[in-house]
Amino acid sequence: MARVLVVGAGLTGGACAALLRGATWERLCVWDKARGAGGRMSTSRSARDASCTADLGAQYVSRRAESRGSFYEELLSRGILEPLSARIEGLAEKEGSCDYVAPQGISSVVKYYLLQSDADVCYERHVTHISLRDGKWEVSSKMGSPELFDVVILTMPVPQILQLQGDIVNKSPEIGPSVVVHTTVAFGKEHLDSHPAEVQQLILSHLENLVPSLPKAASVKCHKWRYSQVTKAVPNCSGQMILHTQPLLICGGDGFTCSNFDGCIESAMSLAETVRSNL
Repeated sequence: MARVLVVGAGLTGGACAALLRGATWERLCVWDKARGAGGRMSTSRSARDASCTADLGAQYVSRRAESRGSFYEELLSRGILEPLSARIEGLAEKEGSCDYVAPQGISSVVKYYLLQSDADVCYERHVTHISLRDGKWEVSSKMGSPELFDVVILTMPVPQILQLQGDIVNKSPEIGPSVVVHTTVAFGKEHLDSHPAEVQQLILSHLENLVPSLPKAASVKCHKWRYSQVTKAVPNCSGQMILHTQPLLICGGDGFTCSNFDGCIESAMSLAETVRSNL
């Protein structure tokens, strides 16, 4: 029986692992370099009170008329998602669309899929090398010993895939609200390699000028997204790309579809279908 590794505990990786549950794998594993699940659907919790949260990446998901409704209905029935009741300034309303938020934080969507997958999930496993060893993939990380897998599924952002080395192409009334400030793409490019403390002060100073009545924050976290929205997906792909057939090495994610919930689900389904048909 095959050992399968999903690299990346974001939405695509979590959903793909859940879709692969029940197959005759000897072992299904999910590795992520972060300390927790979510990827670009991560939720940060205050160091002072874990019940105070802020979604650092996606804050809501949009269901279009052409979306795969079963995924949304399952999450709604489980209380993972609920209809968005607040008004979003500048949101372009589309006929037949619905917007949802995650009351326990947007990362709860990914955590739900990982739990459903029944996979062995390991965090702080930053994959660095993938090499062929006697017909299997030897996967090395910054922490932990190398392990052998029959199938490896890469779901992290494409720039991180290209950096891999080896044999591939290199709510309580006492708790105040959380405020998330997103900068522009131009600002991000200008300060991409600046020290986080310097950038944080720039953002806070500008925020104070915009909203002088805003109370002083009890805690502040400056988070840099080096890989955020995909502006141009890999062309002519059905949600995934096979890098090697025997043993199977396959990559997917929003870089092969589009940067939204539906794009990640489409990639996860394509990944799972391809893995099943090749084993």
